[in-house]
Amino acid sequence: MNKKSALLKIKLPFYLDLFVERSNAIFALKAPRFIPPLLVLAAALTLWLRATQPQPAPNPSAAPSPFGASAIVRHAVTIRPGPATPVVLTNALNRDGAPVPVSCSTCHSTRAPNVERHSAAELTEFHQGLAYKHGDLSCLSCHNASNYDTLRNADSTSIPYPNVMELCGQCHGPQFRDYRAGAHGGMNGHWDLTKGPRERNNCIDCHDPHAPAYARVKPVFAPVDRGARQQEQRAAKHEQAHE
Repeated sequence: MNKKSALLKIKLPFYLDLFVERSNAIFALKAPRFIPPLLVLAAALTLWLRATQPQPAPNPSAAPSPFGASAIVRHAVTIRPGPATPVVLTNALNRDGAPVPVSCSTCHSTRAPNVERHSAAELTEFHQGLAYKHGDLSCLSCHNASNYDTLRNADSTSIPYPNVMELCGQCHGPQFRDYRAGAHGGMNGHWDLTKGPRERNNCIDCHDPHAPAYARVKPVFAPVDRGARQQEQRAAKHEQAHE
């Protein structure tokens, strides 16, 4: 006897009493005498058929339910945010002896913006020694002259510094497309997201925003030609044997 049949055996008297009660109510309404027994018989037959109906065999090839215990868990993919709103360290010291930071707008709001500045060599007060090589862009192509504590999109809307990838993507379209497809940019974590999470780098984690191109490099040692090396070794042995 399976579990369902045992449960039916326990509950069947309750159902029979219920149907007898309903049958008596029908009988009180002067219904034909053969109707109550037929109702009880039909109810009992229905319950018996449900209890004895064979259950379908489980399909091993069926995909596991996403709500079941065997569902595959995929961990999250996160992108590191850009930098916080930058500050400049002054020569003034706080009571702990550390330099006092000020926001960019503290100084820039006191002078007129120069949209023609394309070189760091022209800087005489702050940012001296800044490596700047980013096409023919000026400082204010990316920095917001209306609010120096934010960046600037091509349509003049402001962008918070942590969202710097939005700024990079509007000009570096092919790279941003490849990044979104997973073919560009570094990451830490797991390729297989069922094993653990993945954290992807931001654009400026790898590229200097003021000089984004990587310097060209060449190998320190020349590539090894194994065939040429073997020929030199054979020639040296041949010379030694005929000396």
